[in-house]
Amino acid sequence: MTAPIPHPPSAYPAPLGTGNLAAEITAQLSTQLRRVRLHGFRHPETPAPTLVAVAHGSRDPRALPTVRALLDRVRALRPGLPVRLGHIELNQPLLTDTLAGLRGTAVLVPLLFGRGHHVTHDLPAALAAAPLLTGRVAAPLGPHPLLAEALHGRLLEAGFPGTPSPRTAVVLAAAGSRAPRSARDTERTAQQLSDRLGGTPVLPAYASAGAPTVPDAVRALTARGHDRIAVAGCFTAPGRFAAQCAAAAPGTAAAPLGDHPALARLVLHRYDQALLTPTGYGPEGVRAATVAV
Repeated sequence: MTAPIPHPPSAYPAPLGTGNLAAEITAQLSTQLRRVRLHGFRHPETPAPTLVAVAHGSRDPRALPTVRALLDRVRALRPGLPVRLGHIELNQPLLTDTLAGLRGTAVLVPLLFGRGHHVTHDLPAALAAAPLLTGRVAAPLGPHPLLAEALHGRLLEAGFPGTPSPRTAVVLAAAGSRAPRSARDTERTAQQLSDRLGGTPVLPAYASAGAPTVPDAVRALTARGHDRIAVAGCFTAPGRFAAQCAAAAPGTAAAPLGDHPALARLVLHRYDQALLTPTGYGPEGVRAATVAV
């Protein structure tokens, strides 16, 4: 991974000739590169940490192929990067099995959309228990503008109008969590999607462990005069919650995000971001990396 190099200062104490200016720029860049190495960036010859994508898992037979398609797109974007998959439950390979088979360093990237219990507790615990592995847990996929881009794309594919209208609105469905931070993440994602839709109202709703539910959100938007209401879901792949939320849509229901190109870029962004977090491995360090935005 190549670290961004800040531009050298644009002002100097005295005018410089072409040769002196080049020397000054070289000195500035060398200073920056030394700082980059001190902050823990990889040497180009050091193998990249393994990206372990962590999916929740589902009994829906479409879920595993969908997640694999997403990771195929991630690999195409970053050839040579080792990418593995682990599930929290219900699908093979389980995360614990994936981590047990790895050596060296890894970054766990949750294919989840808020700072719920899985992200803040289960993933750091699984990493800490891996006998021959050190690493970090990346932030969840939301909120982020790339997530809003993927949600917007799936809505357009489902037939949602591309121009704002007083009659249109969107319910943003998420799995739900008892963690207040997770709800705040979903609310921020809803606002980012609304901004991308030109101000179209987007109301967050939850399949479990949170309020409002998707039917309640639909009723609330209907009461405000919106009669063209779509449901978009913060779901990587088909599953029980995704199907439940889509079934509550009075009109358009967007497909799960799957291998949308923006989501693949976001997975890599979270991986890179975790490596840039200047905290070492350990329970506190892992939590710091987890919540970095």
